[in-house]
Parts: sequence; C-alpha cells; structure tokens
Amino acid sequence: MKKNVFRPVEFWKSSVMTMPDNSFFELLRSVFGKIKTPFNKQQLINDLEAFLLREDIQKTIAGYIDQNDAKIIAAVALYGEPSPAELTGFFSGELSYAHLQDVIVNLEERFILYRFKEELPKRIRTPHRNPASKEIPTRLALNPVLEQALLPFAADISPLFPAVSGADAAIETSIPAAAILNDRILAGILSFASQGEVFFRTEGVIRKKIIEIGKQIFPGIDLKLILGGLQTLGLFYADGEKLAADEKRFSDFGGLSVRERMEYCAASMMVFGGTTSSVSILPQLFRNRIREIVSFIHCLLDSIKPELLYPEKTLKRLIEILKAELLDPSIINDKLQDVLEKTGLLSTVSPEAKRLGPNIQNRADEKHDGHVITIDSGSSVLVYPEISFTDAISLASVMSIREAGPVVRFAVDRDSAVRAFDKGISADEIVELLKRLSGGRVDDNLIWTFKDWEKRHKEVSLKKGVVLFLSEEKRYLTETRALASLITETLAPGLYLLPEGAMDDAAAALTSAGVDIIARRQAKTQSREFIYNNFTPLSSGSFSGTIQSADMNVVAMQENSIAVQIENFQALLEKMSLGKVEKAELSARINRRLILCEMQLKDAVIRYEKLEAKLLDYMGKQSIARQAIAQPSPVEIVWPGGGKNGEHIFGIPKSLDKDGNDLVLVIVPSDKEEELRIPLGKISLLRRIKKSIFENN
Repeated sequence: MKKNVFRPVEFWKSSVMTMPDNSFFELLRSVFGKIKTPFNKQQLINDLEAFLLREDIQKTIAGYIDQNDAKIIAAVALYGEPSPAELTGFFSGELSYAHLQDVIVNLEERFILYRFKEELPKRIRTPHRNPASKEIPTRLALNPVLEQALLPFAADISPLFPAVSGADAAIETSIPAAAILNDRILAGILSFASQGEVFFRTEGVIRKKIIEIGKQIFPGIDLKLILGGLQTLGLFYADGEKLAADEKRFSDFGGLSVRERMEYCAASMMVFGGTTSSVSILPQLFRNRIREIVSFIHCLLDSIKPELLYPEKTLKRLIEILKAELLDPSIINDKLQDVLEKTGLLSTVSPEAKRLGPNIQNRADEKHDGHVITIDSGSSVLVYPEISFTDAISLASVMSIREAGPVVRFAVDRDSAVRAFDKGISADEIVELLKRLSGGRVDDNLIWTFKDWEKRHKEVSLKKGVVLFLSEEKRYLTETRALASLITETLAPGLYLLPEGAMDDAAAALTSAGVDIIARRQAKTQSREFIYNNFTPLSSGSFSGTIQSADMNVVAMQENSIAVQIENFQALLEKMSLGKVEKAELSARINRRLILCEMQLKDAVIRYEKLEAKLLDYMGKQSIARQAIAQPSPVEIVWPGGGKNGEHIFGIPKSLDKDGNDLVLVIVPSDKEEELRIPLGKISLLRRIKKSIFENN
C-alpha cells in the first residue's frame, strides 16, 4: 500500500463541491431526503461529513464491503490514486469492463471512492490511454472521511493476488531439471569454456559445432542465452575467437548467496536478449541496467511465499505493480518469468500455478567438509548438489566437464591437468582438493597420474611475460631490491623473465637505479579494459508486503453479514406504506447498498430509474437505449450472437435506427473499432451502466 493514500478531508470536500449540480443534489438527497431551502452548499457538505463520521454509519459502510469492493479499494491504495484505465488493465481477465465500471460507480455512490482530475506521475503505460492525449486524466481516490473504516481493506492486498497453499502439492515442473541453471552447471560452463575450443566465428556468433557439443553436455540448456548473459555480467569475455573467464569476477560472484547469483544470471539473460553479437558485449554498458533488473527480481521474489502456489494472473499483476516504481518500466519485458524458471527461481507446478523454485534458498556458500563428490573408476567425478560454489569452481578449474544436467560429472584428463598446471596449480593442490571433497577417497593410481603429468609438464614449457635483457656490464642491476622483486626466472645469463604486466614497474626500477635509456619493444596486442564493480548482496525490496493466501472463512463471513444487513432493510421496507414503483426503487437502492440507516428509507426522495430490460420487454429496451444515447452512457448487451450463453458486448451506443418494423441499435464495442448493428428485438438483456456521479450529464 502506498503511504498517505488518504488525502486531506478538505480536498475530498472540494472534489464533491465541484460535481455537476444535478449530481451533487441527487447525492445529498439520497442521504437527507428533501433539502430545505434556502440552502448553503458548504453547510450541506459539512452535514454530509458529519453523517459519514457517525460510528453506526461507518460500521454499516464497512459491513457492506464485499470481495470485489475490497479488491478495488486495495488496488486504489496500492497504485496510489490510479486512473480508471489503469484499474481496467489491472483487473483485465478477472472483471469485465462493464462489471468493473459498475462496481466503481457503486463505490462512488456509497461515498467510498471519489474522482478528481490531476496529471498522472510517470507510471505504467496502459493500452487504455493514448500517450499523445493532452487531456488531464481522471483519478480515483479513497474518501478520507471513511479512513478508519477503509484502512483495513486498503492495507490487505491478499484479494488482489490470489494464491493457494501448496504444502501438499507435488511439483511437476514444466521445465526439466536439466534445464535449470545452478552453481554446478555454472562450474560446468566454466570448464567447458576453458577447454580451448574456438567459440566464435568472425562476426561474433557462436560456432554451430560448439552449440552441438553444448547440447550433449548441457541437455535442455539454452547455451547461447546463458553464455551471452554471463558475458554481460563480465564473468566471461571474448578473447579473439575464444571464450575466456574473468577469474576476479568469478571470485566476486562467489561472495553472493545461491539466490542472488541466480538473480544476477536471470537479469543478465534478459539484457542479453536484445544483443546480437557476443564479441561486441561490453559489461560496463549493461552494469546499471542489470542492477536495476536484479533489484526488481529480488523485490518480486521477496513478495511471494515459498509455501504458496500462484496463478499466472497473480504474478503478472504483481510484476505490473512493481514496474510502476521503476523510472523505465520497459526494462522488464515479457521474458521475465521465462528466465526466472530457467534459473530455478520459479517453478511451474501445473499449467495454472507457479511457486518459488529450488534456487530461492537465501544462504551464503559454506565450506563442506563432508562427502560432496564421488570419484568413479579413477577418472570420473560425480558432483552432488551440496557442493559450494567456490568448491565447484575450483573443481572446474582442474577438470573437464562431461555431463551437466540432473547429474553433473567431470572427468580427470591430461588436458585439464595441464591447464591447471599452467595456472600455477600444483598436483599436490589438486589431490588435496579431491581428498577434501570426497572424504579422502582418492585412489593412489590417480595421485601417481597427477604427479607424472606434472613432471612432464615441467620438462618442456612455453612462457609468457616481459623479457629483460642486461648486458654483462649492467647485470649488477639485478641486485637492486626494486628490480630483484620483479624477476621470476633467469632464462640465461643476462636474460630474465618478469611478470606479464611488469614492464612499467621494471622501467621505473631501472630509472631509479640511474639508467637513462631503456629499450621497450611493444608487441601489437589488444588490451581488455574493464572497470570492476564487485557483486554486492541485495537488500529487501520496497514492496509493502508478502502475498498471503485468502482466508475463505473471513470472506464467507463478510458475505453473510452483507446478506443479513440487506435482509434487515428489506424487512423494514416491507412494513412501509408505499406504492409498487416506490418500493421497487427503494428495494433497488438497498440491493445496491446505498441505504445506510432507516432514516434514508423514511425520508427518501424517490426518482425511479430503470437500468435494464430483458427478453420481451421491448419498450423497456427502447427506453434504456434512448437514455444511453442521450447521456451518453455505456451499455452491456447480451444477444444470441455466439456461444451457448449468448455474446456479451460492452460499448457506447451511437443511434437507434429504423429497419423495417424493427429498431436496430448501433454500437461501437469497447474492444473494436467497427460499428455493430444489433436488432433490438433480438437482445436478451440490455443494461445501462450508470455514469460516474462526478461526470457531467
């Protein structure tokens, strides 16, 4: 719920005072009966306020609020004074346009809602409003005089987001477990990228061969989408035609919880969806957008409970409400739920319902001293889900991925061991890692194999770095502390190997030692520049609360209370000496919950208003059609144009034309642009929807 959803009482009074006179006095007569003259409008509005502040009246108003009323009250509070068009979009698929407008007008007549005109803040763009229109839109608000009565309904958002208990439901996920991204599969992708294959064609597209191999290793995974997403995060980057991992970024990524890692992955996949070439991805350009989407996803997931099941309608509504808080709602597109399922943050239980997925657990990585891998046949390593992200990444750095689906399996092979040795990881470190993760179950033959590979690795080597040459008379410089600290190896007399990025430091050390001319021969290389922004844990979202499942007992009790109150007023009406027409009108007011106390029955000023006509009531249908055309006001039509129960049409009638012996109603349906001509005699039901009491008649 938005803060301060109730405006000052004086603002409400002003909105009522500016109503058209006929609507204003009709509203006041519905409360006080005949209005004595001379009268003062300001005094009348003060009298209305005093009437509504009465404890018995507020209790009756609150007792009359049914399920649909409660939904609209909560939606108005949650949106913060929405336009009618926004409410129409929000309730699309649940309440028909005709039904929704009828309920809104009824809430106005019952003093719960009022309207005023004011420019909307930047919020969700709905298809019901023309962005080019310069007309100041009408907005709906809650009556501040009834704040105490309405506040419980305004604060309860559960009717807006229906959910049911899922404690006993079996998950039948529409996406197979193999297709859900998790920490083990991320480790598998790291290993896959490290195997030295040429990933990209010249134009930056992943080679078909890589995709085919990937399908075998990662069944069900959209490898192109996930790799592109990981590149936008900066975890991988295109190094020529190969895909390289950024170890610093992977280390930062490990500082997040499982859930947060998957939230970043989901956000990056959404961002990558609009990118064509993997080579052209520059993570620094996507950083702010990814952060916004991650925060949105985090807030969305915080708003739903793990034990509940949510229909598609509920999730879509929640997404739209949260999008209203964004400066640029377009960053959240229709791919959101799909990527949430691909990352295991949501799971589909049935075609009708979803729930939080297996990756939602909000825990930090832990070091596992237990048994999280099994080494089979001396060369195959089976990885269990309990392994931490850090350990899974360490394993991927020294082994080759063979299978990454429901089962994740690595292989011990010479190529992966050589890659580990090239990174400075020793055979002893690899063996120690395997012993710790397997509970000490490492075969002696495997240990010997690693030692043998390491011995052979040292016998022939290619090294990359800065080569320093010193003539014989200059070799004394290696004894200076600054230069000595940079030398990693003496290749030959006067020839020394320095770290790859040490050229500037070496030049500075030589200059400080008194050397004034230094040869620096540059190779033509492409430098990769990236500004690191460490991944940081996410704070809770700003949404007002978690969606609860509806308490059907409370709903039933409220509906029963309404029925009892209506029955009591109808009983009082029956005892009154009134004509048939007068009783019919007052009975309709009772059913519309406009009667709040006995006085309104005894002192009523009755003006009969026929709102609907059915079947053979030809004259009634004709009268209603003419009223709707004259005002103009919308109508709801049921006629046997299609379907077992007839076709329902809602729109504003244009004219009533003569066609032979019959009259034809010309109407433009709200969901179409073309006029529709319907013979009046064939209409099963014609119902006029009352206009807002705040509109000009």
